[in-house]
Amino acid sequence: MSRGITGFEPGRLIQALAARGLSQVALAGMVGVSPATISKWKSGQQSPEAEALVNLSQVINVTPEWFTRPLPEKCSLPLFRSNASAHANARTMLEARLEWAQDIALALSEFVDFPDVNLPKRAFTDPEQITNADVEDAADECRELWGLGRRAIPDLAMAVEGAGVILVREETGVATIEGLSAWSQVLSRPLVLLSSDKQNGFRSRFDLAHELGHLILHKGISRSTDPVRHKLMEDQAHRFAGAFLLPAETFAAEVKNPVTLDSLLLMKQRWGVSVAAMVMRLWALKVIDDDAKGLLFKRRSARWGVKAEPGDDGRAPEQTRLLKRTIELLAASGIMPVEAVSSYIGLAANDIEMLTGLPENYLSGKAAVLHLAKLKTMVSSAPTIKNDDIAVVLPFKRST
Repeated sequence: MSRGITGFEPGRLIQALAARGLSQVALAGMVGVSPATISKWKSGQQSPEAEALVNLSQVINVTPEWFTRPLPEKCSLPLFRSNASAHANARTMLEARLEWAQDIALALSEFVDFPDVNLPKRAFTDPEQITNADVEDAADECRELWGLGRRAIPDLAMAVEGAGVILVREETGVATIEGLSAWSQVLSRPLVLLSSDKQNGFRSRFDLAHELGHLILHKGISRSTDPVRHKLMEDQAHRFAGAFLLPAETFAAEVKNPVTLDSLLLMKQRWGVSVAAMVMRLWALKVIDDDAKGLLFKRRSARWGVKAEPGDDGRAPEQTRLLKRTIELLAASGIMPVEAVSSYIGLAANDIEMLTGLPENYLSGKAAVLHLAKLKTMVSSAPTIKNDDIAVVLPFKRST
């Protein structure tokens, strides 16, 4: 680098541009430099002077020091539902937000032990290797590992977090992309980001089960832009979601013939799955044939339209807890004052609140929050967080 501050990480700037959805030209105008200067910062040819770094950090809404933090190893490349070029910027933005969630989890892991990762292990290297029977077996094994039985899952988000998955749910402004998932090498655990733009608890549960399918079935499979391969992997994740949420023997036994929309609508609230997803599951189980499936979807469209169903507002989206309760636990125990969280992680308070599910203004100390959880055991001389304090590991009690 020819001049500027020492230790500037160009990768942080690239990540920030993606997370904020900013172009180089727009950022240059906001910071007060030329687009060519931003380009040099990104490439590492040049780093910002101290004053420019302050301006840059204010625009991005991070601490200046955050731009000097080494980047952790990137997560595995997520698989998106749509590979359309029109969604390229949205995918880049969501990947950056997922990386910020990784940063938060990594910072908090200095003080707590997150639940051990407890997912079925598969070694597929090509989606062509995966049969429908493999998908069903993986879904059954996952239920068995988590002790969920064969009935409806009361709270899927809690079960997923209890299995060691870092789960984020935030409003993204990209309603066309329901979620994404990736494996973090630095955390040795997976992360899932779900969009909260559509307040539909049934869709959200299916989206989460879909991402769980990707994490289990496709962990060892490289991503591809080939549309046939992409569709196959999406179909497999969809089948996993149906098999996981609606176990073959118990769900099928509840369905009475002839299958009607009204009978499925009654089952919707109990199973927490949409009528459309139940129709697809019955077809996958060969309870109904192609003609019956097509007829049910035609009647569904005629009665309710393509997207919405009756009762969609009867189930609130499940909330994330792991990161939220970890920060609340550290604050309530005096390990980390809420006012110190933002500077410790380096991100803006509102970004941390959105990514962890904390109430708005919690990290400024202005939110009224009732702390219900308390530490049962902790190191007697646990320090309050300062710049150079050594972290103390605290146990994270798994919810049951």
